[in-house]
Amino acid sequence: MSPDSKLSRLCRLVDSLPGPETTKTKERDLLISLSQILKEIQAWIRELDKETESKKKCYGESVLHHEEHSCLIKIVTDLMLLLIVESQYVQHLVGNVLVVFSEFVALSGSGWDSLIHSLCTCLELAIANVLFCSWEPSRTGVEDSNCDFSSYVVLKSSLKSGDWSTAAGMVRVLRNILKHLKQECDDQLLEVYVGSVSSFLSNVPWESMDEIHVDQICYTWDGDPQNCCSKDASVFRCFGAKEPKVLFLGNFIQLLCSLVEQSGAVETEVGSQVQYPVLSMVISLVPKLAHWCLSKQGKSVMLPVSQYFRHKLLMLMLRISYKTCLDCSTLILWLQLLHEHFEELLQKPISKLEAGQDECLEGSPFLLGLSNGELDGMHSFHLQRQTLLLFLRCCFSLMSLTGETSKQCETSKTILKSCLTLGSVSDLDYCSRNKGLLELYNWLQGHLPDDILVDHERYLEKCMGFSLSFLQLYLHEDDVLFKVLLQLLNVPSCSEQWLNGDKKTSQYLKDATHHVSNLFNPVYLFHLFLAELHYDHQVLLDYLISKDIGISCAEYLLRCLRMVHNSWNIFAAFSMDWKVLNQSCCKKRRLLLDVSDFQGELSSLPVQCISQSLGEEDEKDFEYAYENHQNKRPPFKEAKDCLISLKGSVESLHRKNLFPYNPQVLLKRFVFSSSIIFILSQQH
Repeated sequence: MSPDSKLSRLCRLVDSLPGPETTKTKERDLLISLSQILKEIQAWIRELDKETESKKKCYGESVLHHEEHSCLIKIVTDLMLLLIVESQYVQHLVGNVLVVFSEFVALSGSGWDSLIHSLCTCLELAIANVLFCSWEPSRTGVEDSNCDFSSYVVLKSSLKSGDWSTAAGMVRVLRNILKHLKQECDDQLLEVYVGSVSSFLSNVPWESMDEIHVDQICYTWDGDPQNCCSKDASVFRCFGAKEPKVLFLGNFIQLLCSLVEQSGAVETEVGSQVQYPVLSMVISLVPKLAHWCLSKQGKSVMLPVSQYFRHKLLMLMLRISYKTCLDCSTLILWLQLLHEHFEELLQKPISKLEAGQDECLEGSPFLLGLSNGELDGMHSFHLQRQTLLLFLRCCFSLMSLTGETSKQCETSKTILKSCLTLGSVSDLDYCSRNKGLLELYNWLQGHLPDDILVDHERYLEKCMGFSLSFLQLYLHEDDVLFKVLLQLLNVPSCSEQWLNGDKKTSQYLKDATHHVSNLFNPVYLFHLFLAELHYDHQVLLDYLISKDIGISCAEYLLRCLRMVHNSWNIFAAFSMDWKVLNQSCCKKRRLLLDVSDFQGELSSLPVQCISQSLGEEDEKDFEYAYENHQNKRPPFKEAKDCLISLKGSVESLHRKNLFPYNPQVLLKRFVFSSSIIFILSQQH
C-alpha cells in the first residue's frame, strides 16, 4: 500500500471515531479504536523503515496533492477535537497517535511541512479561542498550495470549541515530536519544525495572557495534603476544574526547554555573529513566564506545582545561558527575577548535608513530601543548587562583559545606586561589571561570618571553610557539580580585569574582587574536590566514563591541570590543617572549642592546650586524629598520586578500546602536567 493510499485509509479510520461529546459509556470503545489506529500506523512505519534502509531518504522530493493535503488536514482536526474529551486516557492516546502519525509522514517523504504547520495553526486557534482574540496564523516556510486559506477555514471552524485542554494537549504533542526528531538527527525535518514553532511563538499576542497566574488558578486548594496529589500522581493533577491552564503552562515551559536545547539547528549567521531566532523569542518570554507562573496575587501558599514551575523556569534560563551570550540588560533583568522569586533560596544557608538529608526527584517532578498540611518544597536543595548556579552565571557574565558603553549600561546605574552607600557611589564608574561584582559580593556577605574581614589571621581559613561548604552542597548532584566548578574557573580572569583594569575603579570594588577571588579560588576548590573524593582516582574515572557528565569532567580536569602547572606554588602550599579539629569529634558533636577559636596553623598548638576543653572520650578522639594528621602526607602529594593513577587507568582502558571517547587530549595534558608536577614536587 502506497503512502497516499495509507493516508486515505487513516482519514477514513479517524473519521469513524466518535466525536468529543463521547460519554463515559463510549469511552472504552473510543480507546480501543484509537489503540487500533496507533498499532496500524506503527506497522506502516516498520514497513517504511525496511523500504528506506537500502535507499536514501526521499524527504522533500514530493509534495502533497490537494486531495492528500485535505485528507491530512482532516486527520489533524478530527484528532484535535478529541483533546477536548475530559478523559486523560483519551487525551494521552490521541497525543500518541499524532506523534506516530508525524513519524509516518516524515518517513513517507511528503507532507511534513503541512503537518507541522497545521499543528501549530491548531495551537494558535485554541489559544485565540480561550483568550477571546484572533489573529492571522503565520505561513512561514509552507507552500501556499499546501496551506491555503481554505485549509485555515477548515481548521478554524473545527476548533471553535478548543479550550485550554486542547492547547495543553497540542503543546505536549509538539514536544513529543521534537523529542523524536532529536533521536532521528534529521536536520531538514528539525529545521522545518523549529521554523513553524518559531512563527507560532512570534505570532501569538502573549500580552493577552498577562491575567493568568498560577497562584490564582491554585487558590482553591485547602492546604490538605490528601486533597493535593500523591507522590505517584502527576504534579498537575490536583487543582480541579481550572487545571488545564496549569497543564498548558507546564507543557509550554517543557516545550521551550526542549526547543532551546535544539536551537543550534536553526542558527543564522549575521556578519561575524551567530544569531538564534528561537532563542531571542524564548528569552523575551522568560519574564512573562515568571509573571504567569510565579507571581503572588493576594494570599497564596507554596504548592507542589509552584515548586515545579520554579524548577522548570530555572532549567529554561540555565539552558539559554549555555546556548548564547546574554546581553547586559537581559542579565540584569534575570538577576531581578532571581531576587523577586528565588530570594529565599539565595539566602538559604550553605551548609554540609547530613546523610539522607538530600532529596531525590522521585515520582512527580518536584514533590518532596508532605507533612502536617505543609509542603517541604521550599527547602529543596536541588532548587538551591540551580538558583545559585544561575546567579553565578549572571554575575560572572556581567563581570566579563567588555566594551560596554555608558548608554548600554544605563539600566544598571539605577540598580547600582541602591546597592551601595552614598559615599561609594561617587567613586564608581557605572557599568555592567560593577553590577555583577556587587551582586556577587553582597550575596557572599550574607553567608560569611561577620568578623571574616577583620580577623586577618584566620581569614584564609574561613574562606576555605566557606568554599568547602559550597562544594559539599553540589557533591550530591554530579551534573550540576561540574557546571558550577567550570563556572568558578573563570574567577581568576574576571579578577584580573578588575585588579589590573581601569584606574578609576574604586577601592571598594577592588576589595570585593579580592574577597571573591579568595572565596572561590579555583586551585583551592580543586584541592577540596579531590579531598572530598578521598583522592580516589576510581571515582574520577567513573565521572570520566559517564555518559551524562564525562565531557564536563574531562574539560574540568584539563583546565585544572593547566591551572596547576601555572599556579604550582599555590597548589603545593595548600594545607588542610584547619579541618583537623572538626574531623576529630564529628560523631559526638561535643566539641567545645571550634576551629575558629584558633589562630595560625593548628600544628603549632600543643595538644594539651586544646584537650583541656574536651571530655575524656573527645580528648582520645582528638589525639588520634591529631597524630594521624601529623603523619599524613601533604595534600599536593595526595593529589599528584591520584592524578597519576587516573592517567594509568585511562591509558589502560584506551589501549583495550574500552574508553567511551578519545582521551588523547586529556592523556597528553596528563603526561605534560605529570612530568612538571614530578619535577616541582622534588623541590618540596
